[in-house]
Amino acid sequence: MTRVFSGVKPSGALHLGNYLGAFRQWVADQQEFDCYFCVVDLHSLTVEQDPSQLRQATIETAIGFLSAGIEPDQCTLFVQSHVHEHPELAWLVECTVSFGELSRMTQFKDKAKAKGGESVRAGLFTYPALMAADILLYDTDRVPVGDDQRQHLEITRDVAIRFNNRYGETFVVPEATVPRLAARVMDLQHPENKMSKSDESPQGTIDMTDTPEQIVQKVRRAVTDTDGEVRYDPELKPGLANLLELMAAVTGRSVDEVASGYEQYGPLKADLAEALVEALRPVRERYARYAADPGEIAALLGQGAEKAASVASKTLARAKDAMGLLPRG
Repeated sequence: MTRVFSGVKPSGALHLGNYLGAFRQWVADQQEFDCYFCVVDLHSLTVEQDPSQLRQATIETAIGFLSAGIEPDQCTLFVQSHVHEHPELAWLVECTVSFGELSRMTQFKDKAKAKGGESVRAGLFTYPALMAADILLYDTDRVPVGDDQRQHLEITRDVAIRFNNRYGETFVVPEATVPRLAARVMDLQHPENKMSKSDESPQGTIDMTDTPEQIVQKVRRAVTDTDGEVRYDPELKPGLANLLELMAAVTGRSVDEVASGYEQYGPLKADLAEALVEALRPVRERYARYAADPGEIAALLGQGAEKAASVASKTLARAKDAMGLLPRG
């Protein structure tokens, strides 16, 4: 059976971009493929974290997975740090990938420039090696990714091919799958930026657990433009294009079909807000139910980690043997 792997960092409240761009595809994939979904908490350590907040965010992210419709009996749901093979294989990947490849990663260059190069943690630089290990550990065939993660998937493919050429066939070379719509949901207030889990633009981000009133307010205040013409033009009208893409993603219609149905921005915003409220209603209801029983979440994650480790341990052993590492007697 085709195997799928994907993960999300526990770095803030899950939002509409996570739901439309990732979780909806995951829910569909778990019906058809052998899926491994992971809370990638080790990736969060590339920046400063409050330990108690990170633990809580990890639980909340797992609840978000379940709330979106991920079913533990149909997939493998686990926390990255619960499976020690992830950092172990990451070191083998670091010894396969080159400094030049890592230094060309766009996300590293952007974040290093924003923070100042000297203060950036080494983990941010080697982040793609751990991400590659996450994927390769499970003999992954397909990786659902957003547009901004394509570069990391490409380096994973390069690592797998290089390793196989050097040491013999060891890893499956994964393929990327990108959602047809909502691959990159943009901020409602700053449509030039991707919707984010950070607190930098609270009015531009719709959280998966927002109340109907909050959703209506945020959509009503979404940035558009002044010419008043409803047409899809991401270059000249990015705010409106984002709203049209969201409406298309939620309703299953094409962007052009959505645009042709409106002559003014107001009715589009009103209909979009109503559609988003209804789309997220079952998510909010499930979230409340799961959040009331954290013990159940811990048990589910423990079971998932055992299942994940049973696969990851075999892949790691295969890679270590291929590189000539002496097995423990």
